[in-house]
Amino acid sequence: MQERNDFDPKAYNPTFQWGFLAPRYWGTWLLILIALPIVYLPAAGKRRIASKIARKLSQKRKGTVHNAWVNINKCFPEMSHQAKEDLLYKNLLTAGSFLLGFAALTVRSKKWLTQNTIIKGQENLQAALDRKSNVILMVPHTWTIDIPAVVLASQGLPIVGFAKPQKNALSDWLMHRQRVQYGGKIFEREAGINNFIRAIRQGYLGYYLADQDHGREQRSVFVDFFATTKATLPGIGKLTKVCKAEIVPLVSRYNLDTGQYEIEFFPAWKNFPSETETEDARRMNQHIENVIQPNPEQYMWIFQLLRTQSDKAAQNPYRDPKYMN
Repeated sequence: MQERNDFDPKAYNPTFQWGFLAPRYWGTWLLILIALPIVYLPAAGKRRIASKIARKLSQKRKGTVHNAWVNINKCFPEMSHQAKEDLLYKNLLTAGSFLLGFAALTVRSKKWLTQNTIIKGQENLQAALDRKSNVILMVPHTWTIDIPAVVLASQGLPIVGFAKPQKNALSDWLMHRQRVQYGGKIFEREAGINNFIRAIRQGYLGYYLADQDHGREQRSVFVDFFATTKATLPGIGKLTKVCKAEIVPLVSRYNLDTGQYEIEFFPAWKNFPSETETEDARRMNQHIENVIQPNPEQYMWIFQLLRTQSDKAAQNPYRDPKYMN
């Protein structure tokens, strides 16, 4: 395969700093040293460790775990209280089991990645590429959000996406190296969308994460999301036109039993964009519902997905006393 140069001076390119050896980062290095052997544990071993952590976190329900509890209650009001608690626990169990092996993307080989990834429906992506179309991948925030990007890049299909730098510069550098180890480009969200568009036009697969709450300042529209409504970015239709691209939806999962990654591609959207941005936003949310409903424990419920309410006077649901312990 011909070597491809993905370097872009406008992209986010954190580098190693000698300051990473300073005492303030010793705790991070210690966690790395502890985590590396765990990577090689079988799936059952990671699950046992994650189970103990998940049980404690699900009982305390603090911080981002509280966010998940609120989201589950708002999105699945028909569930019994016990069913919601079970979902929260399994969600944290899935997260923990996956994250305990997250460093495998760096310390394991490309061959290992291929053998431990089950891909279904990749012909749907290939069909769009065969049509010489540019492609935007519609990707929900499951715990394995980074896996499809790394896997596709390892196949010579590089990704362009966005990232928000982490507060811990060492962790940020390590994660970035892992994400682009096989190629691809990542831009900071604050840098705007023009570089993202340019890369898609150059043949990079656009990695579009549509399901966070970016607030009213981004002209969000309020459309259905499971049993509630959510502030949703409306510009995917316009982006598709500008990039001359097709939308190919996908979802990725972590198999608790086998420890394998599972990626499923769906047929490119037809008759898209629609007549209105609101319809386009609803279609995004509908995709998330369709792929998450069978395995809701796979989704990153930890975000404040419902922070922005259509009624400006409405109470922030994450501060609602009825969801507190």
